[in-house]
Amino acid sequence: MRTFSPRPTDIERRWLLVDAAGLPLGRLATQVAMVLRGKHKPIYSPHMDTGDHVVVINADKVVLTGRKPEQKRYFRHSMYPGGLKWTSFTEMRSTKPERVVLLAVKGMLPGNTLGRSMLRKLKVYAGSDHPHAAQKPEAWTPRYATRREESAS
Repeated sequence: MRTFSPRPTDIERRWLLVDAAGLPLGRLATQVAMVLRGKHKPIYSPHMDTGDHVVVINADKVVLTGRKPEQKRYFRHSMYPGGLKWTSFTEMRSTKPERVVLLAVKGMLPGNTLGRSMLRKLKVYAGSDHPHAAQKPEAWTPRYATRREESAS
């Protein structure tokens, strides 16, 4: 039996639409990362980008469970002395809600050129409008992700 290795002509990319309203951030991010990598397809190969395009809408309505909304913080550094910045989850969600989902998915992809090419297929929008209607994205619900009510914060 010969080992199958997919060629670029074998890869068929679909467009999937995910409504993130009420979904837990981590469970949403794991399923989106799996689709971006192509692990849901039988032709998956770890050295190739076989995944699909994913459009995430309503990123501003994503939820965290437990005390994570108060405790979670995002780190960045300007690479200058004293350039350390911490941002809380609630502040990040109110100012840049797309970045919350983007960073969660980015952390679950490979940290190399292949991971960056996979991340380019992710489109995240805060509201329910998106400019990808011409691609005819199919509605897709992530597995193991149940919708939760937003906590009173």
